[in-house]
Amino acid sequence: MPFNPPGGGGGPGPGGSGGSFQFTGSPFFDATLTTLVGLGVVFVGGVAYLRWYKKNVLDKIELAFEPGYDPALEVARHYDTTHKDAALGLEDPDSVPWTEHLRRREQDRIDRMVKGEEVGHYYVLLGPKGSGKGTMIYDSMSAIKADGVAMCDAHPDLEVFRLRLGKALNYEYNEDSQTGLFQRRDPREGGAALDIERGTQPSFCVISSAQIPLALNKLEKVALRCARRRHKPLVLIINNVHYFNNDEAGRNMLLQLQQRAEAWAASGIMTMIFSTDDFWPFHVMRKVASRMHVLSISDLDTREALHACTRMRANVKNKIEHHDHDQIKEAVSIVGGRLSYLNKVASSKDVLEMSNSLLEIEKAWLLSQIGLIQDCDDDVMDEQKWSSCSWLLLQEFVKMRREQEKERDEGLQSLDQLPDLPMPSLPYYKCRQIMTRADFLEELDRVNIISIDMNHNVRPDSMLILLAARQVVETENFDEVLNSVRDRIDEIESLHRTRELTFKDVDKGDRIRLVVDKGGAELLESKRS
Repeated sequence: MPFNPPGGGGGPGPGGSGGSFQFTGSPFFDATLTTLVGLGVVFVGGVAYLRWYKKNVLDKIELAFEPGYDPALEVARHYDTTHKDAALGLEDPDSVPWTEHLRRREQDRIDRMVKGEEVGHYYVLLGPKGSGKGTMIYDSMSAIKADGVAMCDAHPDLEVFRLRLGKALNYEYNEDSQTGLFQRRDPREGGAALDIERGTQPSFCVISSAQIPLALNKLEKVALRCARRRHKPLVLIINNVHYFNNDEAGRNMLLQLQQRAEAWAASGIMTMIFSTDDFWPFHVMRKVASRMHVLSISDLDTREALHACTRMRANVKNKIEHHDHDQIKEAVSIVGGRLSYLNKVASSKDVLEMSNSLLEIEKAWLLSQIGLIQDCDDDVMDEQKWSSCSWLLLQEFVKMRREQEKERDEGLQSLDQLPDLPMPSLPYYKCRQIMTRADFLEELDRVNIISIDMNHNVRPDSMLILLAARQVVETENFDEVLNSVRDRIDEIESLHRTRELTFKDVDKGDRIRLVVDKGGAELLESKRS
């Protein structure tokens, strides 16, 4: 057997076994050198991995803006693909209502915005629900196959919003990083807003799907290098920003996104587009806006709505035996120019039945929201105060509509054309005076009873709301009911403001003298007569 001399360590020298190798002849220095070499390899490998990982993150975000697959567009256009392939599993694919979208006047402007041709500004699309804002955005994205565009929906929960925005940007939020073994908890970790701005998250800790950060800084780097190559900005669309809560956290998130939009618009590397149904996001953003442009998206006018409904009606195959122009005209006069309502009416067998059904549903919903309660209890006083003030405003809209119809009938020369009456509107400040309150308009806008445009003009949210309110206002004794509710509110408030003084041990014939001094009542004397 081979012999290892003492201290030989099994080295490759004479008599060694070849199991180890001595560098210095000292076991201590050999172990130290081996440890330093190992740490050096780990350090160099870690640095190389971090550099590769950071570059890979930017490459993946850039892929989100490449033409082709986009999560939001893929879902929105799923029907078009399956309808063409007849893959919906329906017995008759033609029984599906026609969903081809009409081209609105604002479509050309939105096309330029989505293509990145509008440089130096960011945009807010403001309009009521169902007016076609999202449809026009999807049409513009579809025309260019989402080249240079990413889109996501807002959400009241900011953690969910982070997840949605990360999915739109194809960003893994450092969850796929293998460096968590050597990390400690970041002392700067501070919630959604800070993570969104910083774009980092300790990967060693447990992360739920609703706790994912957004890397705006990394997105900015991607936008910079893409702008040099594409010579036009990328486009980021935040849809339905009114879903953010109108509280401190929601307003701060909106402000944070707006600040980025301002900086990116100034540098020309990215154009951000915000869409909202409610007025409050625009009211918040306009305070610090310098490069913001606002597009008001309203309902179609009567002539456009009649043309749209007729065209939709003609494309519903195997369901319509004949086209009754008078019925379509009457249905349009009920539902107005809201595209979502026109689509429902056009795809139904009986347009008048559908339009009247929509009106009844809207009326029932309106009464459920702001219905009046006579002789109400003090527990619902605040709710009835809001309802009564809301009916004061709707009553004024109905009055304006009657005056419009009176002027129309006096000047009407031909009954062949459908008169185009604009939706009655009032300035914002005038509505505050009518309602005698300044804080009720925002809630009415949130529940889609009224809509407010960029010029601070207030109008009923839709023609259905106006007609439903008119039916209620024109019922018998409505004015008496409204006045009785307001009187009841005054009585309850008067009782709440009333203070009672109770004197005990006072017999009949006793005399009490009070002196009121500086708002206080002081008992000076109480004696028996």
